Order: sequence, then structure tokens, then C-alpha cells
Amino acid sequence: MNMMERTSLVNKLCNHPNLHENLSTARLVEKITSTNEGVLTSTGAIRATTGKYTGRSPKDKFIIRDELTSNLVDWGLVNQSLDESVFVKLLHKVVAHLEGKSELFRFKGFAGADPDYRLPIQVINEFAWHNLFAKQLFIRPDEKELIDHEAEFTVISAPTFKANPEVDGTNSEAFVCVSFKHRIILIGGTEYAGEIKKSIFSVMNFLLPQNDILTMHCSANVGQEGDVALFFGLSGTGKTTLSADPYRKLIGDDEHAWSPHGVFNIEGGCYAKCINLSAEKEPQIYNAIRFGTVLENVVLDEDTRVPDYSDTSLTENTRAAYQLDNMDNIVEPSVAGHPNTIIFLTADASGTLPPISKLSKEQAMYHFLSGYTSKLAGTERGVTKPESTFSACFGSPFLPLPPATYAKMLGEKIDQHQANVFLVNTGWTGGSFGEGKRMKLSYTRAMVHAALEGELNKTETIKDDIFGLAVPLHVPGVPDEVLVPREAWKDTDRYDAAAKELANKFHKNFKKFTHVNREIMMAGPVYQG
Repeated sequence: MNMMERTSLVNKLCNHPNLHENLSTARLVEKITSTNEGVLTSTGAIRATTGKYTGRSPKDKFIIRDELTSNLVDWGLVNQSLDESVFVKLLHKVVAHLEGKSELFRFKGFAGADPDYRLPIQVINEFAWHNLFAKQLFIRPDEKELIDHEAEFTVISAPTFKANPEVDGTNSEAFVCVSFKHRIILIGGTEYAGEIKKSIFSVMNFLLPQNDILTMHCSANVGQEGDVALFFGLSGTGKTTLSADPYRKLIGDDEHAWSPHGVFNIEGGCYAKCINLSAEKEPQIYNAIRFGTVLENVVLDEDTRVPDYSDTSLTENTRAAYQLDNMDNIVEPSVAGHPNTIIFLTADASGTLPPISKLSKEQAMYHFLSGYTSKLAGTERGVTKPESTFSACFGSPFLPLPPATYAKMLGEKIDQHQANVFLVNTGWTGGSFGEGKRMKLSYTRAMVHAALEGELNKTETIKDDIFGLAVPLHVPGVPDEVLVPREAWKDTDRYDAAAKELANKFHKNFKKFTHVNREIMMAGPVYQG
């Protein structure tokens, strides 16, 4: 397929006789409710359900192998390849499918808050609620920007088109196909809206590093003195929750880039987990859910339409998508200076990692490349209980390039800007999952606050015998016995066994990083099983 054919196919959709372009939020809500795609809740938000796909479907994601990607992409189980000819046939089918729809929806906007590095995008949907989702999550153009807007990447989303794996070359009925040559993302077979957001993130993770811009799966905020903090972590580790701080302004909750100017948000909204959400624990997120917000798979009271955030009968991966300006305490535009503090978040289900530890430069590189956490229920299809996982750079599902590319850039920036790095465990304490308890959010907030305020830079620490981490012995607002995980367990022998098992997992995983220097290689757990 040449560029002319590609343009012709996209234009077929853009010239659909009943295409709705950049509709207002109110008109999108009217469309959604009138066609029963979703219902209006007591908060004013729209609630939609996504059927059997209630999380990302990583086994159904593909990057098209061609002359642009063949020698750059880190091919494997995460970045699965699909032949260009297969993609072209599938694209023709999807376009024909959408042409037959009575109406389509188009959003034109941007990815990237810094005008110097932003990507003009368009999202074409068959569902109005998916279009509202895109409007909430991406950066919305003003009137002049909309007139001059020329999309450089197109997302085509057709949830009701089900692929035939034997004919279409996919792994199931669902597919997310990214073609950098043709600048198209093709999504079908799944109603989970998160695929739209994350596919654009994957695109930015391919394009920006080639221009020496580090892309990061992290949240970010800025203090009253202009000090910037980054929070790295996979879904469920607390990026959104911990970056929503009443004493700091939010830059963004999930996707950022680090340029020569500083940090900027890739998105224009937040995609917050809603499980057990309450006004008491997370007031900023709770209050952000209002008219225009999209609630995904949240259970409602049948009569009052009041959301029940504790009900997981549809999924544990309940979500709220809302614009950044739904929150009171934000940076506008979503651009700030260079980070002073970097926090790696992990939800350790083994209950053995310290709740907070200060990392040396080499330890920071080791743990960034490792990207350890416990994959929590609901974040991916088929995950029903925590599973230990190592996701390089805390975001390997979204990184087309080799992890070393991002790690090298991060290390250089840590050196250049003298950023302090901490590892924070938001997972279990006093025992493993099923026996111990999840770390209290109030304790985690106190530890993060101490790190951001510089209170841990000179505090007394103890070296963890198994993980080799520098663990502070005192943190204001946190009981001392919580800080050293071994002391929080009733059975220290069981703790030792569980910690050594986790250390072995670290060592086994890190063997794949054969080109790192010895200092980084030796910065992992001390225990050698």
C-alpha cells in the first residue's frame, strides 16, 4: 500500500456522510445516552461497560514490520510483528465495515503538551463514548489550532469488527495494530477504551527517543518552589493516587517526556483506577468525576445511578477518564522544569521489599531496567490475583525500542540534573498477599512527602541484608517497625525465605541485560541463591 492508497482509505472515513467532528461534550453525551452506549450517573459522568475485554489485551497487540521498524523495534513477546500485507488487508476490511455504519465520530487533537514536540493526531470511532474518552484523554485544540490541524497519526477504532484469526493473521478476534510507515493505529474486536490511549503512548515512545527526548511511563507533579517529581510504576502501583497531592500541582498522571527544556505531559487528561475510590482517601480524583467524565465498568445503583466503587463484579480494573482541568491543582500548560526527585513505585505482593529506600545511581539503573512489581488483578485480561512481573522501565508493554535506549537516557539525565531516586513499595507488609496487609496509603504518602522535602537525604539508614537497599530507620508519620519489612513479619524465617525467593527472581530476570556495565549488574539484591 502506497501513501496515496493509505490517504484514500482514511479519507473514506473522514468523508463519511454522517461524520461528527470534535463534538462538544454535551452533544457527545446526548449521542451516548440516546443510543444506549452508556448511562448518565448521579455524578454527571457517563458510565459505559466494555464486555469481556475489561483491560488491555497484550497478546493482541502488533507492530507492523517494515523498513522503518525492522531494525529499530525490540521484537519479541511484547512487540509482536505483523506483516505489512496482512495489515493492509485488515485495514481495508475495517474501513469497509465502518463505511457501513450510520454515523462515525472524529476527534482531532494532540499528544504532547510542549508545542515543540507535540504530535497532531485524529481518532475515528464508531462509538460516541470512545470519542468522548479520546476527548478527555488527549490534548484538545483551540479554535485556531483546529483550523490549522493536520493529523500526523490516525487511530481507527472499530470494536464491533471481529477479526478471524485464521484469515486475518491475528491471535484472536481483537487486535491493536500500529503501522509507523502508514501512520495508522488499527483497533478492533475490543471495547476497552484504554487501548486507544496506550497505543498513542506506544507511538510517542517510538518517535520521541529518536529525537533525544526520553518518554516515560510515569506521573509527575511540581512543588511550590518549582521542584519536580516523577512517579514511575505500572498500573495499580499508585502513580495517579500519589501524584494527586493537595500541596503540589499535577503535571499529569501517566505519560510524560523529558526534553532539554524539562518535563511535559503527553496527555490532556487522567485515566484513574476507581477501585475502592472514596472522597476521604482520594478527594482530588473523587471530585474530578463529574460531567464529561467517562466511567468504565463501574457498577451503579439501578435506581439512583450512584457509583459503587467497591463493587468489582464487572472487573477490578474500573476506571475514570477525565480532563486534567477537572482537578483544581494542576499546571497549565502541563509543562515544568527538570526533575529533582524520581520515585519508582512497586506493588510487591511478596511483602518483602522495604516500603521506601534511597537508591544510588547504579541501583536506580538496576531497578529501572528491572521494573519489578506485582501485576494486579484486572489490569490485563486473565489476571485474577497478583503475579510477580518484571517490566523494563516500568512500562515495557508500551516501549517499542530496546529498554537500554530509555535506560541510557534516564541515567544521563539523572547525572546531568542530580536527581534523587527512591524505591517505594506500595504493596504488602507483614506478610505476602493473602496473609499480610496492603501498605496504608497514609504511610506511603508520609514517606513520599519526606522524600520530596529532602528529609531522607541525611536520615540514618540501615542496609537491607538481602536486597542491599539503604532503608531509613525513621520517617515522620510512619511507625519505625513498618520501615524494616522483616520486623513487620511475625515469622522471620518465612520472611527470609520469601525475600530470598524474590531476590532470585531479580537475578534471573536481569540475566537478559547482557550489555550493562558491572557496577549496574552488581547493584541488585545482595543475596545470590
